[in-house]
Amino acid sequence: MENTSKSSPKDVFMHLLGFAALYVSVVSFIALLFSYIDFLVPDQLSYYLTSILNQIRWSSATLLVMFPVYIWITWTLEKEIKTNPEKKELRSRKWLIYFTLFVAAITVIIDLITLVYNFYSGELTTKFFWKILVVLVVAGGVFGYYRWVLNRAKGASSKSKLLTWIVSIVVAAALVGGFFIVGSPATQRARRFDDQRINDLQSIQYQVLNYWQKKGVIPDSLDQLKDEFSGYMPPHDPETNKSYEYELVGQSALRFKLCADFKTNGVSYGSGNAYPLAVRDASYPHGGQTDNWTHDAGRVCFERSIDKDIYGLPEQKGTTIPAY
Repeated sequence: MENTSKSSPKDVFMHLLGFAALYVSVVSFIALLFSYIDFLVPDQLSYYLTSILNQIRWSSATLLVMFPVYIWITWTLEKEIKTNPEKKELRSRKWLIYFTLFVAAITVIIDLITLVYNFYSGELTTKFFWKILVVLVVAGGVFGYYRWVLNRAKGASSKSKLLTWIVSIVVAAALVGGFFIVGSPATQRARRFDDQRINDLQSIQYQVLNYWQKKGVIPDSLDQLKDEFSGYMPPHDPETNKSYEYELVGQSALRFKLCADFKTNGVSYGSGNAYPLAVRDASYPHGGQTDNWTHDAGRVCFERSIDKDIYGLPEQKGTTIPAY
């Protein structure tokens, strides 16, 4: 009879890939839940929405790929063990299981130590408590599952299938949750277009100010901002390639408005930081210039007024024009 206690190259490869997929899936799942906690329980002293949304995207993408890989490899190995029970005693398999148990146990111990330490330090915030709980449940779940795998009796495949379905449903629910926060791919693309529009309008606003500082008047049209020497050309809408709307306002010599057609309701800083208005309305800290570029879906105009006392060169300072 073949000595199945010795691992073949295929056995080693399958088990290494399976446990690698497990570790990556667990880390991504924890990171995803951490991001949800950061989003739902914001820290007024440290809150960076863009990094949270990016973390949700990366964690979701990783989990969406690696977790099915782990499930497939586990199913394949279980099928082989059912056909050839001796493979349950493979050294490579047992080493990796015990190593996983060791890592899970150490994680749970460190997690509990951190919980107790922060409790005594009076720093057990709601956000910290939920993160501790997430690590405890996930690491404890991994430990409990592989402890059961080592000691399970024959014919326990039905329980294994049930656990697989339960875990798959939990992971799927976590992934679906990301769509309610970051939106669908189509929504994200629309927000990126809106974010570029805000970048363009900011650039035009700066060029109008620069034009006034150099010539003493603001331009009558965007065509006057063209500068062959510096190479500046007024940007166009990134999606339609149409020119942005620009016009002077009222009788003031220093008041103008910029208009664009937006696809989403939101706030945008530019540089990939567009996010929905619902987030702003949830009392999150966003910085000083957020409301300056708040927009709804559709045509939105931003009215601007140049204050001579703030932006004027020494020879230009004088009468203050009210700002909007």
